Amino acid sequence: MALDITTLLNFIFAVIIVILGLWVFRVKKLIIALYIALAFGLFAVSHLAILLGTPSSNISIIIIRSLAYLVVIYALAREAMR
Repeated sequence: MALDITTLLNFIFAVIIVILGLWVFRVKKLIIALYIALAFGLFAVSHLAILLGTPSSNISIIIIRSLAYLVVIYALAREAMR
């Protein structure tokens, strides 16, 4: 199995966004930051699974990524309606 640099970078950036989202939530108490951290945590899990050999077409990867997108959609819609 060859290392996929794109997936590795996606994983690293997703983890950084999780850390930043948690930090912003802790400092500013912005709930949207917590939702973003949750979504990118899910993306990080999917990227890690792919790095460990799970095919990207696996149904669990599709479900995890779909949930992550739904969390972002919910967070932005919630913020827009405030």
